[in-house]
Amino acid sequence: MNILNLWSVGHFVQWTFVGRFLLTNWYVFFALSIGWEILELYLPFEFVNETWDNKISDLVVNTIGFYLGLRLRDEQ
Repeated sequence: MNILNLWSVGHFVQWTFVGRFLLTNWYVFFALSIGWEILELYLPFEFVNETWDNKISDLVVNTIGFYLGLRLRDEQ
């Protein structure tokens, strides 16, 4: 499995949207982002089986997406 994949694009778009339109609080963002990655450890679906490297890259992509969303909000 690659560290970055199609799911990474989805994470990026999702968190960019969230940062642009819904949230501004970094604490809530980190709680949701890390919480989802932890929840994936217990979900019985095939799509959540990934390496630790991929989970870490998901958090990095989430953070970049959220940051971009906040910057887009500030430009208005």
